[in-house]
Amino acid sequence: MKRASLLIAAALACATAHASEVDPDAAKSMLKKSDCFKCHAMDKKKDGPPYKEIAGKYRGKAEAEGKLFTHVTTNPMVEIDGKKEEHKSLKTADEAVIRNVIRYILSLS
Repeated sequence: MKRASLLIAAALACATAHASEVDPDAAKSMLKKSDCFKCHAMDKKKDGPPYKEIAGKYRGKAEAEGKLFTHVTTNPMVEIDGKKEEHKSLKTADEAVIRNVIRYILSLS
């Protein structure tokens, strides 16, 4: 019984590690394809906050991935220079691609 529990724990650890892996090149490609760099940069302010600032804001917060998923898929209203406009969504409906982008942003330091 103890061995079976150990095998299950090891399998879960591997699955969790695999699920949280990030493909930085694919994430950057999707950010570019979706014109995200028009308003965001890695570490300097543009119309939107830098990705490293976003990562810092959400670091260690359990709800981070969910909040960012909603933000990049629902076109919320954002304020730019005192003017409200619709935030663009990522140009994909593939949840795995979207989560990879979010995990990439959250991995920045």
